[in-house]
Amino acid sequence: MGKYTREDIMNLAREENVKFVRLQFTDILGTIKNVEIPVSQLEKALDNEMMFDGSSIEGFVRIEESDMKLYPDLDTWVVFPWTAEKGKVARMICDIYKPDGTPFEGDPRNNLKRLLEEMKEHGFTNFNLGPEPEFFLFKLDVNGQPTLELNDNGGYFDLAPTDLGENCRRDIVLELEEMGFEIEASHHEVAPGQHEIDFKYADALAACDDIQTFKLVVKTIARKHGLHATFMPKPLFGVNGSGMHCNMSLFKDGKNAFYDENGELELSETAYQFIAGTVKHASAFTAITNPTVNSYKRLVPGYEAPCYVAWSGQNRSPLIRIPASRGMSTRVEVRSVDPAANPYLAMAVLLQAGLDGIKNGMTPPPAVDRNIYAMNKEEREAEGVEDLPATLAEALEVLKKSEVIKSALGEHIFEHFVEAKEIEWDMFRTQVHPWEREQYLQMY
Repeated sequence: MGKYTREDIMNLAREENVKFVRLQFTDILGTIKNVEIPVSQLEKALDNEMMFDGSSIEGFVRIEESDMKLYPDLDTWVVFPWTAEKGKVARMICDIYKPDGTPFEGDPRNNLKRLLEEMKEHGFTNFNLGPEPEFFLFKLDVNGQPTLELNDNGGYFDLAPTDLGENCRRDIVLELEEMGFEIEASHHEVAPGQHEIDFKYADALAACDDIQTFKLVVKTIARKHGLHATFMPKPLFGVNGSGMHCNMSLFKDGKNAFYDENGELELSETAYQFIAGTVKHASAFTAITNPTVNSYKRLVPGYEAPCYVAWSGQNRSPLIRIPASRGMSTRVEVRSVDPAANPYLAMAVLLQAGLDGIKNGMTPPPAVDRNIYAMNKEEREAEGVEDLPATLAEALEVLKKSEVIKSALGEHIFEHFVEAKEIEWDMFRTQVHPWEREQYLQMY
């Protein structure tokens, strides 16, 4: 996506016959929000004069301090291709500012920008992210509501006719490409009804914008096919859940700071320090990278999702994997993240964890190149492999004790995130679930 000026935006709106513009932002829980304006108000938006009520957004502000301003990022201008028939709709992703013109500390996108500026103080010029978000496709019922009925019986890399989601996935790819995405691969995942579309890495802020756009496109195009797309981490028992593996690399003066042709595994000292920080803070950042009650149904043995804190340069069972590519493509892959995560917050905590390792010259524990799932508890303890938190409640308690990860969020986001998630856990904890009735209603 190119670098746009204010004049470019005005011209593009006229040339493309845009009728409405969505000013889009993301709340603390990762939900996409937007204020839609007619194109006649575009100039006002470009002057950063569009206001909205921040007290109506989860975790933003109280009603007595509710006025917020939307500052559009001009480089995120894009026209939604599927809106052509009824007058085109464009969107720009916005940062949230207070009326006095200062960045709002509760805005996840602004918060990530803050961390990226801190990164530059340590001599790094770019933090790149290549995400791998997975999703399920379910059929809609006659009322347009999602069911639990899958539309295929496909498995990993299957083709039609087994993979009946192929046409939907292909249309998603075409729409994304028309919007400027560079798609690297799309395929059926392990579980029936599960899919993955990988797009080219970008700097962390743009990549997080892309993740939010991707979710919107996937859900919109799926519905046109009579399907419901969900990024819920574990919608079905007994099959793999959906992850969002994050491939990360730091750059310095155009060179990959993780690569050293003379280093062990061709990794630099910086890479090892980043890995060490990520390992150390893994349990503390899990509440952010796996933010729902349901996330922890995915992080269990037997379904390829990592549930133990370890790293490896070769096997796929640990939390952190080093893919085989080297040179400019050298990267650290964190495999625990799921697509329910707010990408801006997830990248903030992952970056802060890695930078803490670099700032303090940490050394990672030895790599674990065995299949951790096949190891018993005593073997894991002997290798120094810790378990990830098993529930959202446990993850929140670890988060609350970590000054490093709290600093990645800032006081406002940390307090409001924890408050919202403790309410979520308490609602789950006190609810009576169908499983309990199936087990106990007749027995007792």
